Amino acid sequence: MRAAEYEADTPRSRLTRPKSHEKQLDWPPGRLIDWARTIGPECARAVSYILESKPHPEQGYRACLGIMRLGRDYGDDRMEATCRRALALDACSYQSIKSILKTKLDQQPIPGQNETLEAPVADHDNIRGEAYYRTPELEGT
Repeated sequence: MRAAEYEADTPRSRLTRPKSHEKQLDWPPGRLIDWARTIGPECARAVSYILESKPHPEQGYRACLGIMRLGRDYGDDRMEATCRRALALDACSYQSIKSILKTKLDQQPIPGQNETLEAPVADHDNIRGEAYYRTPELEGT
């Protein structure tokens, strides 16, 4: 039987699991999401996204626990803004969230939201404009 086929929490897995990893069994995914919900809905969505993006939720625990630690250092408002940005940019990982907080991007508008992508029109003599390209034979149709 392959190692991946073993159940995650069997007596044998407890014997071979490092002590530091055994503590993670006290944190089921629901508990991590509930904690994140105390910060706000965006943080809960980010934690859920991280846990669901892994083949086994336990693989996302370190990232989620790291986000909890960042939440203590940066506060609820910044964590919510950061998670909103990370989810909008599809960059929802511990490293991305840490980087957004460190560079204070959470305090900037999220690209692509409430922005119009119109190029500024330069006004000077060498710009021909649409009238120059209008052909007389097409105007009648």
